[in-house]
Amino acid sequence: MSQHIARKRFGQHFLVDAVVIDQIVRAIAPKPGQPLVEIGPGLGAMTQPLLERCGALTVVELDRDLAVRWRQRPGVTVVEADVLQVDFAALADAAGAPLRVVGNLPYNISTPILFHLLAVAPRVVDQVFMLQKEVVDRMAASPGGKDYGRLSVMLQWRYRIDALFDVSPEAFDPPPRVVSAIVRMVPLATPPQLDEARLSALVTVAFSQRRKLLRHTLGRWLDEQGFAGSFDTQRRAEEVPVAEYVALAQAVSVSP
Repeated sequence: MSQHIARKRFGQHFLVDAVVIDQIVRAIAPKPGQPLVEIGPGLGAMTQPLLERCGALTVVELDRDLAVRWRQRPGVTVVEADVLQVDFAALADAAGAPLRVVGNLPYNISTPILFHLLAVAPRVVDQVFMLQKEVVDRMAASPGGKDYGRLSVMLQWRYRIDALFDVSPEAFDPPPRVVSAIVRMVPLATPPQLDEARLSALVTVAFSQRRKLLRHTLGRWLDEQGFAGSFDTQRRAEEVPVAEYVALAQAVSVSP
């Protein structure tokens, strides 16, 4: 492709390190016939080797100039849109099978993208993303540490999350100001049955004042919900495992 200048408003940082690209593609391990969707193909650092291995894929690209270029490539289906507006369930319907979703996500909207995809987890085989390392650390965090928070709980109740490896700024052009990381997300085959909105609400309240004991935040919220069960609020939010938040959301949902 001819020269394309990275656009700051799209959060574009193009991956250029061949060793890192190969490492990511091997982590994805695409196979022919698998419905593969890449978010933000950019100049094709990952797209080209993925295409060579799977024969065809769909790309989601907001940059009009890049979308035009990708339409000229055999085997590439282009969805020119803001990824937050893309109907991934419809893409799965069109493919006739669950999707594999990959990409170097725009760091400025990475969390909204993760939550957008959460709604279609039943239609997804796995997701392999490059994100800011700080975000990956939060996604994969265990209870008890500073990285464990709302994002950890809201993703871990639905996915198995594996932080694979870090990627230095020097692997990009232009280099971002942060270290990146590759993460694999595999939807749980039999996730807990719960009201996701209720879980989100209680987790948001729980982590609203991290330094305080939960009796000051979540305890009051539970009282407002008329919750008559028992839950230890003499802890801080970061000390409560995902399974306990899930169980509480289930219990609150059935409270009179």
